Amino acid sequence: MLVTYLEASRDLCETDSILFGAALAVCRIIGAKLLMAGRATTQSNAIPAWRKRIEDRIAKARALIGRLTSFRSGNNRPRIMRTVRMAFAGTNISLSQPDITQKLTERIDDLKQKIAAWGKRIRRFSEGSRRFNQNRLFQSDQKRLYKLLERPKVCVAGQGPDQADTIAFWRGLWSEPVNHNEGPWMEVVASQGASVTPMDPVTITPEDVAEAGKGKYLLTVNHKSVLLVVYR
Repeated sequence: MLVTYLEASRDLCETDSILFGAALAVCRIIGAKLLMAGRATTQSNAIPAWRKRIEDRIAKARALIGRLTSFRSGNNRPRIMRTVRMAFAGTNISLSQPDITQKLTERIDDLKQKIAAWGKRIRRFSEGSRRFNQNRLFQSDQKRLYKLLERPKVCVAGQGPDQADTIAFWRGLWSEPVNHNEGPWMEVVASQGASVTPMDPVTITPEDVAEAGKGKYLLTVNHKSVLLVVYR
């Protein structure tokens, strides 16, 4: 039955549809599970718990940096003093010692380094998660992935450049003489490529498709698509 449809096929697209239909019919007969396009697992927009914990740490560290900086500038309010004492709790540092300004600077720099490390960790995990989701979407729905990768069109409001000015700009740019660096290696590459014999054009005729359709068929089901392989 399949050979009859293949002989009546008029182009490669129709042949592809026939083979896909045959493969789909075989999968339904044998009960194979197929991952159809458009049924990919949707990515949740919720913030992961690990990222929320790190963002909370960053927010607390930034707030602490602000209060330490305020205390270093001379703000001695009770709330600021209490926060500074908590920041140096468990250490031998006293707020009345002479080098407290240096200790404050070291503590602020330490917090800034931690914030940078936490931010880098978020970016690293986010990039890995993005690649994982894109790979999974590529396996299930390539068309949707390509649409997501397309950049949005930016519409610029206002009047466009004058046509005469545009022509004058490009004419002046292309009319200026330029001395290119014609290295000797370019001649060597050109001479090596001249001896390469071009490949003969390949033409697939309806007879070739019909002849291939007379063979046996091997159904292959993988994570991406259903493939009907013809073998002798």
